Amino acid sequence: MITTQRSSSGPLQSSRSPSSPSYLSVSVTDPVKLGNGVQAYISYRVITKSNFPEYQGTDKIVIRRYSDFVWLRDRLFERYKGIFIPPLPEKSTVEKFRFSAEFIEMRRQALDVFVNRVASHQDLQQSEDLRTFLLADEETMERLRSQDTGIFKKKPADLMQIFKDVQSKVTDVVLGKEKPVEESNPEYEKMKHYIFELENHLAEAQKHAYRLVKRHRELGQSLSDFGKAAKLLGACEGDTLGKAFSEVGTKSEILSVKLQKEAHQLLMNFEEPLKDYVRAVQSIKATIAERANAFRHQCELAETIKLKEINLDKLLLTRSDKVGEAEFEYKELKAESEEATRRFETIVRLMNEEIVRFQEQKTQDMGVAFHEFAKGQARLANGIADAWRSLLPKLEACSS
Repeated sequence: MITTQRSSSGPLQSSRSPSSPSYLSVSVTDPVKLGNGVQAYISYRVITKSNFPEYQGTDKIVIRRYSDFVWLRDRLFERYKGIFIPPLPEKSTVEKFRFSAEFIEMRRQALDVFVNRVASHQDLQQSEDLRTFLLADEETMERLRSQDTGIFKKKPADLMQIFKDVQSKVTDVVLGKEKPVEESNPEYEKMKHYIFELENHLAEAQKHAYRLVKRHRELGQSLSDFGKAAKLLGACEGDTLGKAFSEVGTKSEILSVKLQKEAHQLLMNFEEPLKDYVRAVQSIKATIAERANAFRHQCELAETIKLKEINLDKLLLTRSDKVGEAEFEYKELKAESEEATRRFETIVRLMNEEIVRFQEQKTQDMGVAFHEFAKGQARLANGIADAWRSLLPKLEACSS
């Protein structure tokens, strides 16, 4: 849950007392499976608390499903060019995983992070689409989803789809099929290089975090199996040796539980945050692609205007009766070009602000994730050491 505050000049200033801080907090809770078979899905309770007048001044509870979150993400991506739209968790298509308790909790947590990032963003929190998402009834949301014809409705709701198109363009350039129109800006190139490098390193770290989770679980299962075997051996032996074996088995089973719990904590507090930032970088790459499109469109319009100017000059020299029509087309095109330039400059300005915000948030989030990782590993190591150390006197007595 995140609480957001605004200055007294903010557009959503509360109508309450001037000393009362404005807030908008959202929680995604209570996942419930509905339906059966291929029609089954998970619904979530989304609770909004706010003193903004647009949110009616009272707590609001609505029911949302994953596709509603997708609708919000897609609408924001369409309307807020230049802003890094927070990512959503992937949609699992594997039946045996998508309704497991662990997967449902991971998705609930990721959806909660998503909507709170939107709610805490100074621009996105003013979105009418966000208010609709947080306040509208289920019937309204279903109707809006069915009417949506945005970019993600036309294509798979996967940010990487955008880059397949970009990669295709690059291939055409390499093969000499198309001449690239690229922005020449050292700072922009530096930012792109940083983002692509960051994605690679985050993906590598997440891959090894996954292996750590897997290793903890496998070791926990092995200790559980060993514990059962040691207890059976103890029952077979009897006397002092049998008792020692039984205690080894019991400690092994206790440690097995510790390892499984730590594996879950490692998954939720370390691997998932890393995976979330891999998705966040992909979202940034989508914005980079939008900037490239805006720059390309601006350049194409500029070239077209030059051709229109040449044509208009020729018509003026020949006193053609098409001069009026040509002048009208030229003015329209020039206005469109100026708008395209403003749109591109807005994207550039917003991206410069967003990359600073992203780096600050990443520093904070990664600091928390790595701190939780180190704390968990230390806790586990101490627990294992204490457990085995407590058995040493009895085992030494058996061996003497």
